[in-house]
Amino acid sequence: MIECIFTLDYEIYGSGEGSPRDLVLDPTQRLAELFQEFGAPFVVFAEAVEFAKMEETQSDPDTVAVRAQLRELRAAGHEIALHLHPWWANGRYADGRWHLDWSERKIGTLEPHRVEAIVSGAIHYLREALDDPHFTPLAFRAGQWAIQPTAAIANVLARHGVRVDSSLFKGGRIRGLELDYRPALGNGGFWRFGDDVNVPDPQGKLWEIPIHTQLVPFWQMLGRKRLKLQSKTRGASQGTPLPRYWRDFLRFRYPRKLDFCRMTFKEMREAMEVVLEQRQERREHTLVVAIGHSKDFVDSDAVRGFLAFLQERAVAVTTFWRLLCQEPGPLG
Repeated sequence: MIECIFTLDYEIYGSGEGSPRDLVLDPTQRLAELFQEFGAPFVVFAEAVEFAKMEETQSDPDTVAVRAQLRELRAAGHEIALHLHPWWANGRYADGRWHLDWSERKIGTLEPHRVEAIVSGAIHYLREALDDPHFTPLAFRAGQWAIQPTAAIANVLARHGVRVDSSLFKGGRIRGLELDYRPALGNGGFWRFGDDVNVPDPQGKLWEIPIHTQLVPFWQMLGRKRLKLQSKTRGASQGTPLPRYWRDFLRFRYPRKLDFCRMTFKEMREAMEVVLEQRQERREHTLVVAIGHSKDFVDSDAVRGFLAFLQERAVAVTTFWRLLCQEPGPLG
C-alpha cells in the first residue's frame, strides 16, 4: 500500500518579509479549494511563533484571519501541525520591519528550558487559534529542517504529546546549519528515534516520517519553475544569516524533495512512478511525504494533475493524524 501525505509549511518569509494575506491566506484558500475537488486532506504546518508575535505587536491586521482560516481548515478535515521558526521568539517589530534573533535559529542547540518555553508558547497559540484548549499537534517540522541536534527538542515534543517529526530529508546536507541527514539514507521509509534522528531506535518516543527525496543529478534542480521561485525567495530573505556552501549543491546526486509547489506535474509524476515501481518489488507499506510552502503555491494545474494521477494509480492521500488515530496501519 502506498499513501501520500501533502504537507504545507504555512508561513511568510523567514526574514519577516511579506504579508500573511499574500503569502499565507490567499494561496492556502486556493489550495484548500483544489483539494476539496478530490476530497483529499493535507497537513498544515502552522508556524505558530511568527503569528503569535504578529498578534503581540499588532504588526498586521490579517492575523485575525489566520486564526479563522486555521479553524476552517481543521473543520474541513485538514490536519493542523506544529512548525517553528524559533528566531521569531525574541523578535521585535520596529520602524516597519522585523528584527529577529538569529542566535536562536536552531532550536536543538538551545537550553532545554528555552526549548520548553518556545514549544509550549507555540502550542498555546494554536489552542487559542483553534478555540480548543485540549488541542495537541501530533506532528512537528523544524524551521529550516533543523532537527539536529535532536535530544532536547525531541524530549520536549514528546512531553507535549507530539508523536511524529517530518523535518529530515534523506541525503540532505546543509553545512551552514551543521545538518547532515546522509546517514539516514540506509533507513527504512519511517522509523522511531530517540536522541539522534538519523538512528532508528525501537524504544524512541517519536516517529520520523521524512520528507520524500529522490537522488537526482544536480542539473535536475535547475528547472525554470524551481529557479524562479528560489530567486523570489532569496530576494525576500536578504539579511537571513545562513551561510551558503556551494558544495552542498554541487553533488553528482542531489536529494530533490517532492515539492508540490516547486516541481512541475511531469517531475512529480516521474518521481511517484519510481515509488510505484519500487513498491512492486518490495511490497511494503510506503509513506510518501510531499512538501510545499504557502508562499510558493502558484501553479494549481500542476497540483491538480498530480492529485488526478494519484487517484488514477490508487495512491491514497492521508494525514499523520489519520495514520496514528484513525486508520489501522503501520504506526498504530
